[in-house]
Order: sequence, then structure tokens, then C-alpha cells
Amino acid sequence: MEERELIPHLFRTEYRKMVSVLCYLFGIKHIEIAEDIVSETFLAATEIWGMNGNPENPAAWLYAVAKNKTRNYLKHNSIFEVKISEVIKRSTNITEELSIDFSSKNITDSQLAMIFAVCNSAISVDAQIALALNLLCGFGIQEIADAFLSNKEVIYKRINRAKEKLRDANIRIEQPSLTEISGRLDTVLTTLYLLFSEGYYSSSQQTTLRKEFCAEAMRLNYLLIENKTTNLPEVNALFALMCFHASRFEARTNGRGESILYDDQDETLWNRELIEKGIYYLGRASTGTVVSRYHLEASIAYWHTQKVDSTEKWENILQLYNQLLILEYSPIAALNRTYTLSKTNGKQAAIDEAEKLKLNDNALYYALLGNLYTDVDDEIALKHYQTAIELTKSAEQVTTIKRNIAKLHIK
Repeated sequence: MEERELIPHLFRTEYRKMVSVLCYLFGIKHIEIAEDIVSETFLAATEIWGMNGNPENPAAWLYAVAKNKTRNYLKHNSIFEVKISEVIKRSTNITEELSIDFSSKNITDSQLAMIFAVCNSAISVDAQIALALNLLCGFGIQEIADAFLSNKEVIYKRINRAKEKLRDANIRIEQPSLTEISGRLDTVLTTLYLLFSEGYYSSSQQTTLRKEFCAEAMRLNYLLIENKTTNLPEVNALFALMCFHASRFEARTNGRGESILYDDQDETLWNRELIEKGIYYLGRASTGTVVSRYHLEASIAYWHTQKVDSTEKWENILQLYNQLLILEYSPIAALNRTYTLSKTNGKQAAIDEAEKLKLNDNALYYALLGNLYTDVDDEIALKHYQTAIELTKSAEQVTTIKRNIAKLHIK
């Protein structure tokens, strides 16, 4: 059960909550032990529910079984007597049976504690992000490999080495200090950003939208906002960014699950409540003097919730991309900027900029070139679309590209 692939997908979030709270309440420094206890719980659910049907309250059933398995483990390994924290010893009068509190507060506290614990300077930043994605957010090894543009073997070794370093450094899962929050928040936000991005466009699962990933990223981001020590401008800016993107989810695909490009989306399907939330949290992010990448990306996403095709809109977006690329260059941001440039300066100017990027292994790059060359030189557009089809892993993207090819005027 190397990647815990036997755990039902629907249980992903509860599974990670349980792992976090067991490590948090009982100081289980070997994270694998908590994972094994929870894995056994979900495996039991799969077997018993398969025979008897789902219980009336599935979550309560899972937590009851997890409690029993945790009690058994702690007793059998003498951890209750010699290793359990003094705080837990003083807070319980139970001598024969261990009281395990799976309250909402403890679950919330444990999730915050877990993500700041794994984002620790004892391990590299890449390993911090990979471990947090795996432990707290439920990413599989392949999904993390895709997020890092790496392979499964590299990520598996990276995660295992990170766990070993945390264990060797005697890192506990506990509430972070103000100094720890300051030093680790960037990595925490990067982790949540990657989680949302994998949901927004999942290369590993060959789909353009996985709403459960995005919802999980937003849930964890909101936990940071609810905690007064982590309720900072960049945290609010990232949440605003997520709200703006999530507001257009229902318009991004049609009834057959095929992607709908921005220009063709039905504005009436956009979620106005999420747009208003995004505006609210972007306003809350506008304190202080620091402008983060999340401020800039959220502002770009805001303008995309304004469907009017105006010069003001695209000029604002272009300037925001210019600032973003100066602050933190990324090929994808540069690629998105070229589309914006086509709106402000015309397709030929955008083509000139796009061809300088030379993202030769990127399907989105060739799909954009196909779009830019359409009606400029449809023969070249066709070649770029065909290359995009060869490179993409997404069946939905292939369908979208073929739909665009059908619009070309090829003799």
C-alpha cells in the first residue's frame, strides 16, 4: 500500500484529517504509523460497507473505528505509558481507556499544525511542498510528479527522505510559533496554490477540472484566514484568486465535459457570489506595503470575471502580467501574457512574442500558437494544433483542439 491507493477517493479529505489529528494529539513522530492506522480504518470500511452497505453516519463510523485502532496501537506499543505528552496525561482522568478527541477544533488545529510542521527548514523547499501535498492534501505520487514536472520515483524518494529528516530532527506536529509562521508561510501558500492549480487543470488525471482539489485548497486557505496569526494580506489575496477562478467553473465545460474557452463561456453561469467574495478578500489583501504574486494573479483573475471585451480590461491585464513577470517569472505566466498581448496589440505582435518563448514540450504553448495563427495563416495554425494534440495528456483538450481545427479554412 505504498501510495494508499486502496483508500476510496471520496474519503480523501477525511483520511488526511485523521492522519493530522493523530499526529497532533499523540505526538506520533513516525507519520507512517498514523497513516497505517488510518489506512486500516478505511480498508475496514471498504470491506465491511461492501458487505453490509453504508452506515447511517459514515463519518462517525470511520472516526469510531479510528479511535479503537489508535487505542490498540498506543497500548500495545507502550506509548500511552511512556511517550504520550504530559499535556494529554494531565487533561484526562481515564486510566483504562484513552480518550481521543476528534472535535472540529482539534481537527482544524491539527491540519494547521501539520502543514506548518512539514514546511520545515530541515528539508528542502521542494520536499516540503511534496510532503505537504501528500500528507495534508491527499495528492498521489503521480499527481505530485506532474505538478513538479518530474517522475514518480524521484517524488517517492523525496517524500520518504523528507519524512526521515522530520523524524530524525524530532519535529512534533504542534501549533507553530510566530517565527515559524513567518519563515514557512511562503511554502504553505505555494502548496495550496499548487493544489488548486492541479484541480484547475489536472495533467495527471487527463481532465481540465477537478473541483474536489480546488475545494480542498480553498478549505485549507480559509483555515489560515480564520487563524488570526496567519490572516495576512497574501493569504487573503490567494483566497481571492481561488474565488475568482472557482466562480467560472460551471461555464468552463459543456454537458459532454468538453472544455469551453474563455471567449465562448456563458457569463450567466458564472457564480456571482464567489466573484463578490473574491472582491471582498482582495480588498482585505490591500493592506500593508508588500505586493505578492497572489495579489497580481488575483487582480488578473478579477478582470477575467468582467466579460466586457474592452481596451481598459486588456490593458490592465497586460500591465499586471508585466508586473508579475518582473516579480516572479514563469513560462506559463509569459504564455498567458502573449494571449493578452493579442487583445491589445494584435495577433502578429503576440505571435512574435510567443515564438520567443520556445516552450517546445508544452501542449498549451502549441495550442496558443494555433489560436494566434488562426485567420493569419491557417496552414501554420493546423500544424501547431497537431503538435499540441501529440503532446497533450488530456482527452478533453484533444476534443477542444479538434473543434478549433474544424473552424480553420484549409484548402
